[in-house]
Amino acid sequence: MARLQLSKSSLSREQRNLATYQKFLPSLDLKRQQLMAERVKAERALAATRQAIETLKRQVGERLRMLSNRDVELTGLVKLTEVRLGSENVVGTRLPTLESIQVEVRPYALLGKPHWVDDVASVLHEMLELRVRVQVEERRVALLGAAVKTITQRVNLFDKVLIPDARKNIKKIKIFLADAEKAAVVRSKISKRKHAVEAQA
Repeated sequence: MARLQLSKSSLSREQRNLATYQKFLPSLDLKRQQLMAERVKAERALAATRQAIETLKRQVGERLRMLSNRDVELTGLVKLTEVRLGSENVVGTRLPTLESIQVEVRPYALLGKPHWVDDVASVLHEMLELRVRVQVEERRVALLGAAVKTITQRVNLFDKVLIPDARKNIKKIKIFLADAEKAAVVRSKISKRKHAVEAQA
């Protein structure tokens, strides 16, 4: 780190820096609060989707007990064919959005399968959508968490390092300049006395 210069130009530079830091700190802190609020929203959305998955699992257990029948072949009944993701800017952070999901139900003979296979296909379709949604929401929470961490580090840098350092430097320079001014006044008085004494002699 460069050695602090104890001069008037250095003082004005430190005062400008302090003013800049104090100007930007509130906007940084506001951004941090907004990001934290967005992260909470994303965490709630993720929790709701996870809850929907658990609810669907419970419903499957209650409604479709016949799934335990191994004689009915259900492998590959439903297949995820396409996931289209978008992107949105949330408080300066790029987050993925789920635009659409394409799920394909393999054709099957309606008379060759039990009637409940339709329900199974519908539930599997819904479960695939929910699982993809969870992955996207987990990514959003992770990205927002990283953004909150970064902005918090910046806020702390301004609040706990740059602003206190600038204040300390300003104080140090002011003390030095005041001492130098007093010393100059004292030297001037001593010099006047010497000249007065020499003039009398």
